[in-house]
Amino acid sequence: MAIFGKKDKVALDLQSISTLISEGCVVDGSVKAPAFARIDGQVTGDVTVDEGLILGEKGQVTGNIVTKEIVVYGIVLGDIQTESLEIKATGKITGNIKTQTLLVETGGVYNGQLTMQPVAKG
Repeated sequence: MAIFGKKDKVALDLQSISTLISEGCVVDGSVKAPAFARIDGQVTGDVTVDEGLILGEKGQVTGNIVTKEIVVYGIVLGDIQTESLEIKATGKITGNIKTQTLLVETGGVYNGQLTMQPVAKG
């Protein structure tokens, strides 16, 4: 089961988000967050989130990202390792991706190497 609802992956209950980097915030260094996080500001450094990450339209990460699921509306300059990646129409990624599932909306931009891993059957 995905961490986000099937209808709209962005419709997260605010109580689910344990870490919020709001628009205008600038973080210079690594970020490690439990559970779910949303980034609407700028992060220069690696980002590790245990469950899921939403990178908002104004959000930018310059560094590598490791998380279970990610939805990208903003900009990523770095590698992403995840089980599920969704690049929205405003999303832009420059870097290598390692994922099990990938969805790119029309308008979404990706430049880099993609490695698709099979979904583990249990």
